[in-house]
Amino acid sequence: MAGVENPDENTYAPGVEIETLTAFDQAVAAGTLAGHRVQSVDLRDRGGALLTTDTRGAVFLGCPMEPRAEAKIRADGAFVFPPVPGLPFDPYRGLLYTPDALYEGLAEGGYGATPDARAYDWFQRTRSNGDVFASMLRALHDDAVSDALDEHLAGARVVGVMGGHAMARGSEEFHGAALLGRELARSGLTVATGGGPGAMEAANLGAYAAPHSDAMLLKACELLAATPSFDPSVTDWAKAAFTVRERWPEGGSSVAVPTWFYGHEPPNAFADHIAKYFANALREDGLLARSTAGVIFLPGAAGTVQEIFDNATPNYYESRSAPTPMVLVNRAHWTEKLPAWPLLSSLAAGRAMESRIALVDTVEEAAPALARLTG
Repeated sequence: MAGVENPDENTYAPGVEIETLTAFDQAVAAGTLAGHRVQSVDLRDRGGALLTTDTRGAVFLGCPMEPRAEAKIRADGAFVFPPVPGLPFDPYRGLLYTPDALYEGLAEGGYGATPDARAYDWFQRTRSNGDVFASMLRALHDDAVSDALDEHLAGARVVGVMGGHAMARGSEEFHGAALLGRELARSGLTVATGGGPGAMEAANLGAYAAPHSDAMLLKACELLAATPSFDPSVTDWAKAAFTVRERWPEGGSSVAVPTWFYGHEPPNAFADHIAKYFANALREDGLLARSTAGVIFLPGAAGTVQEIFDNATPNYYESRSAPTPMVLVNRAHWTEKLPAWPLLSSLAAGRAMESRIALVDTVEEAAPALARLTG
């Protein structure tokens, strides 16, 4: 949709968001860029188009371009936010990350050479130094990631799978979580996790395995078991995942929402769409809010407990809409080791969310329980 002039304010209402060179060329062919938002598209070879196309009221976010073209669109009244040099990330990015993008350079230089590791190093240097410019760049980046995540998930039925990072590859629990992810994906749901190792990786792996044979997942788990943890070597841990992806390409789609706040926990390579944040609060709230088909909580520690009650609060108040299903897996864990279930069930008593929570003994019961709660 082209920008529409507002005669009262002499500005242009927002038009389409342009996030690829193909979309840019299509807008130019349609005759106008007025009011459009162009995010992180390299326009250095599109100087002619910029010089001859109406760009009034357009916004260009981090788009490299020729000086003459930039001068012309500024004269048109467009807003130009130039690229920021020297950053290990793009604060204006228009699309979600991929495993290949975050782990670029892994094979040659190890994890430390990857964009993911370099962004974490930058965050560690700037998170507490009081630099308003650095905090602004983080905020811009995270807002752009949220926008891309909303666009990607539009119309999807999303189920969140939460659980601890300590679940080791090769364990029965890891295999069970992977089977759960596969079952959910095969049922037509979009699996979304916190994007890290352990239970999160297992669920994303299961979704990746969904189009393949049942035997593939068992073989993949056996291969991964040789590198059970990202400690002591993130490089070896990540390479094992890429070996699985290379052996069985064209896996199923899923979403991961990790954070550089816990940057010592690397992102897993089995989600094809990764929304990585600097601000953990935005990440956690955003992941739970977008899990519109419910959330399954596998055993975890403090982080998973926090997620249970972050999810319970809007369900209690019905602030987002009707309560969404919550399934807690492993009765002993959630009633004895970390007794979150008694508190959750007490909160739910007499409220609409009471019929939307369940506690099950085994991971095999989780997907059927979710289906029952969905009704």
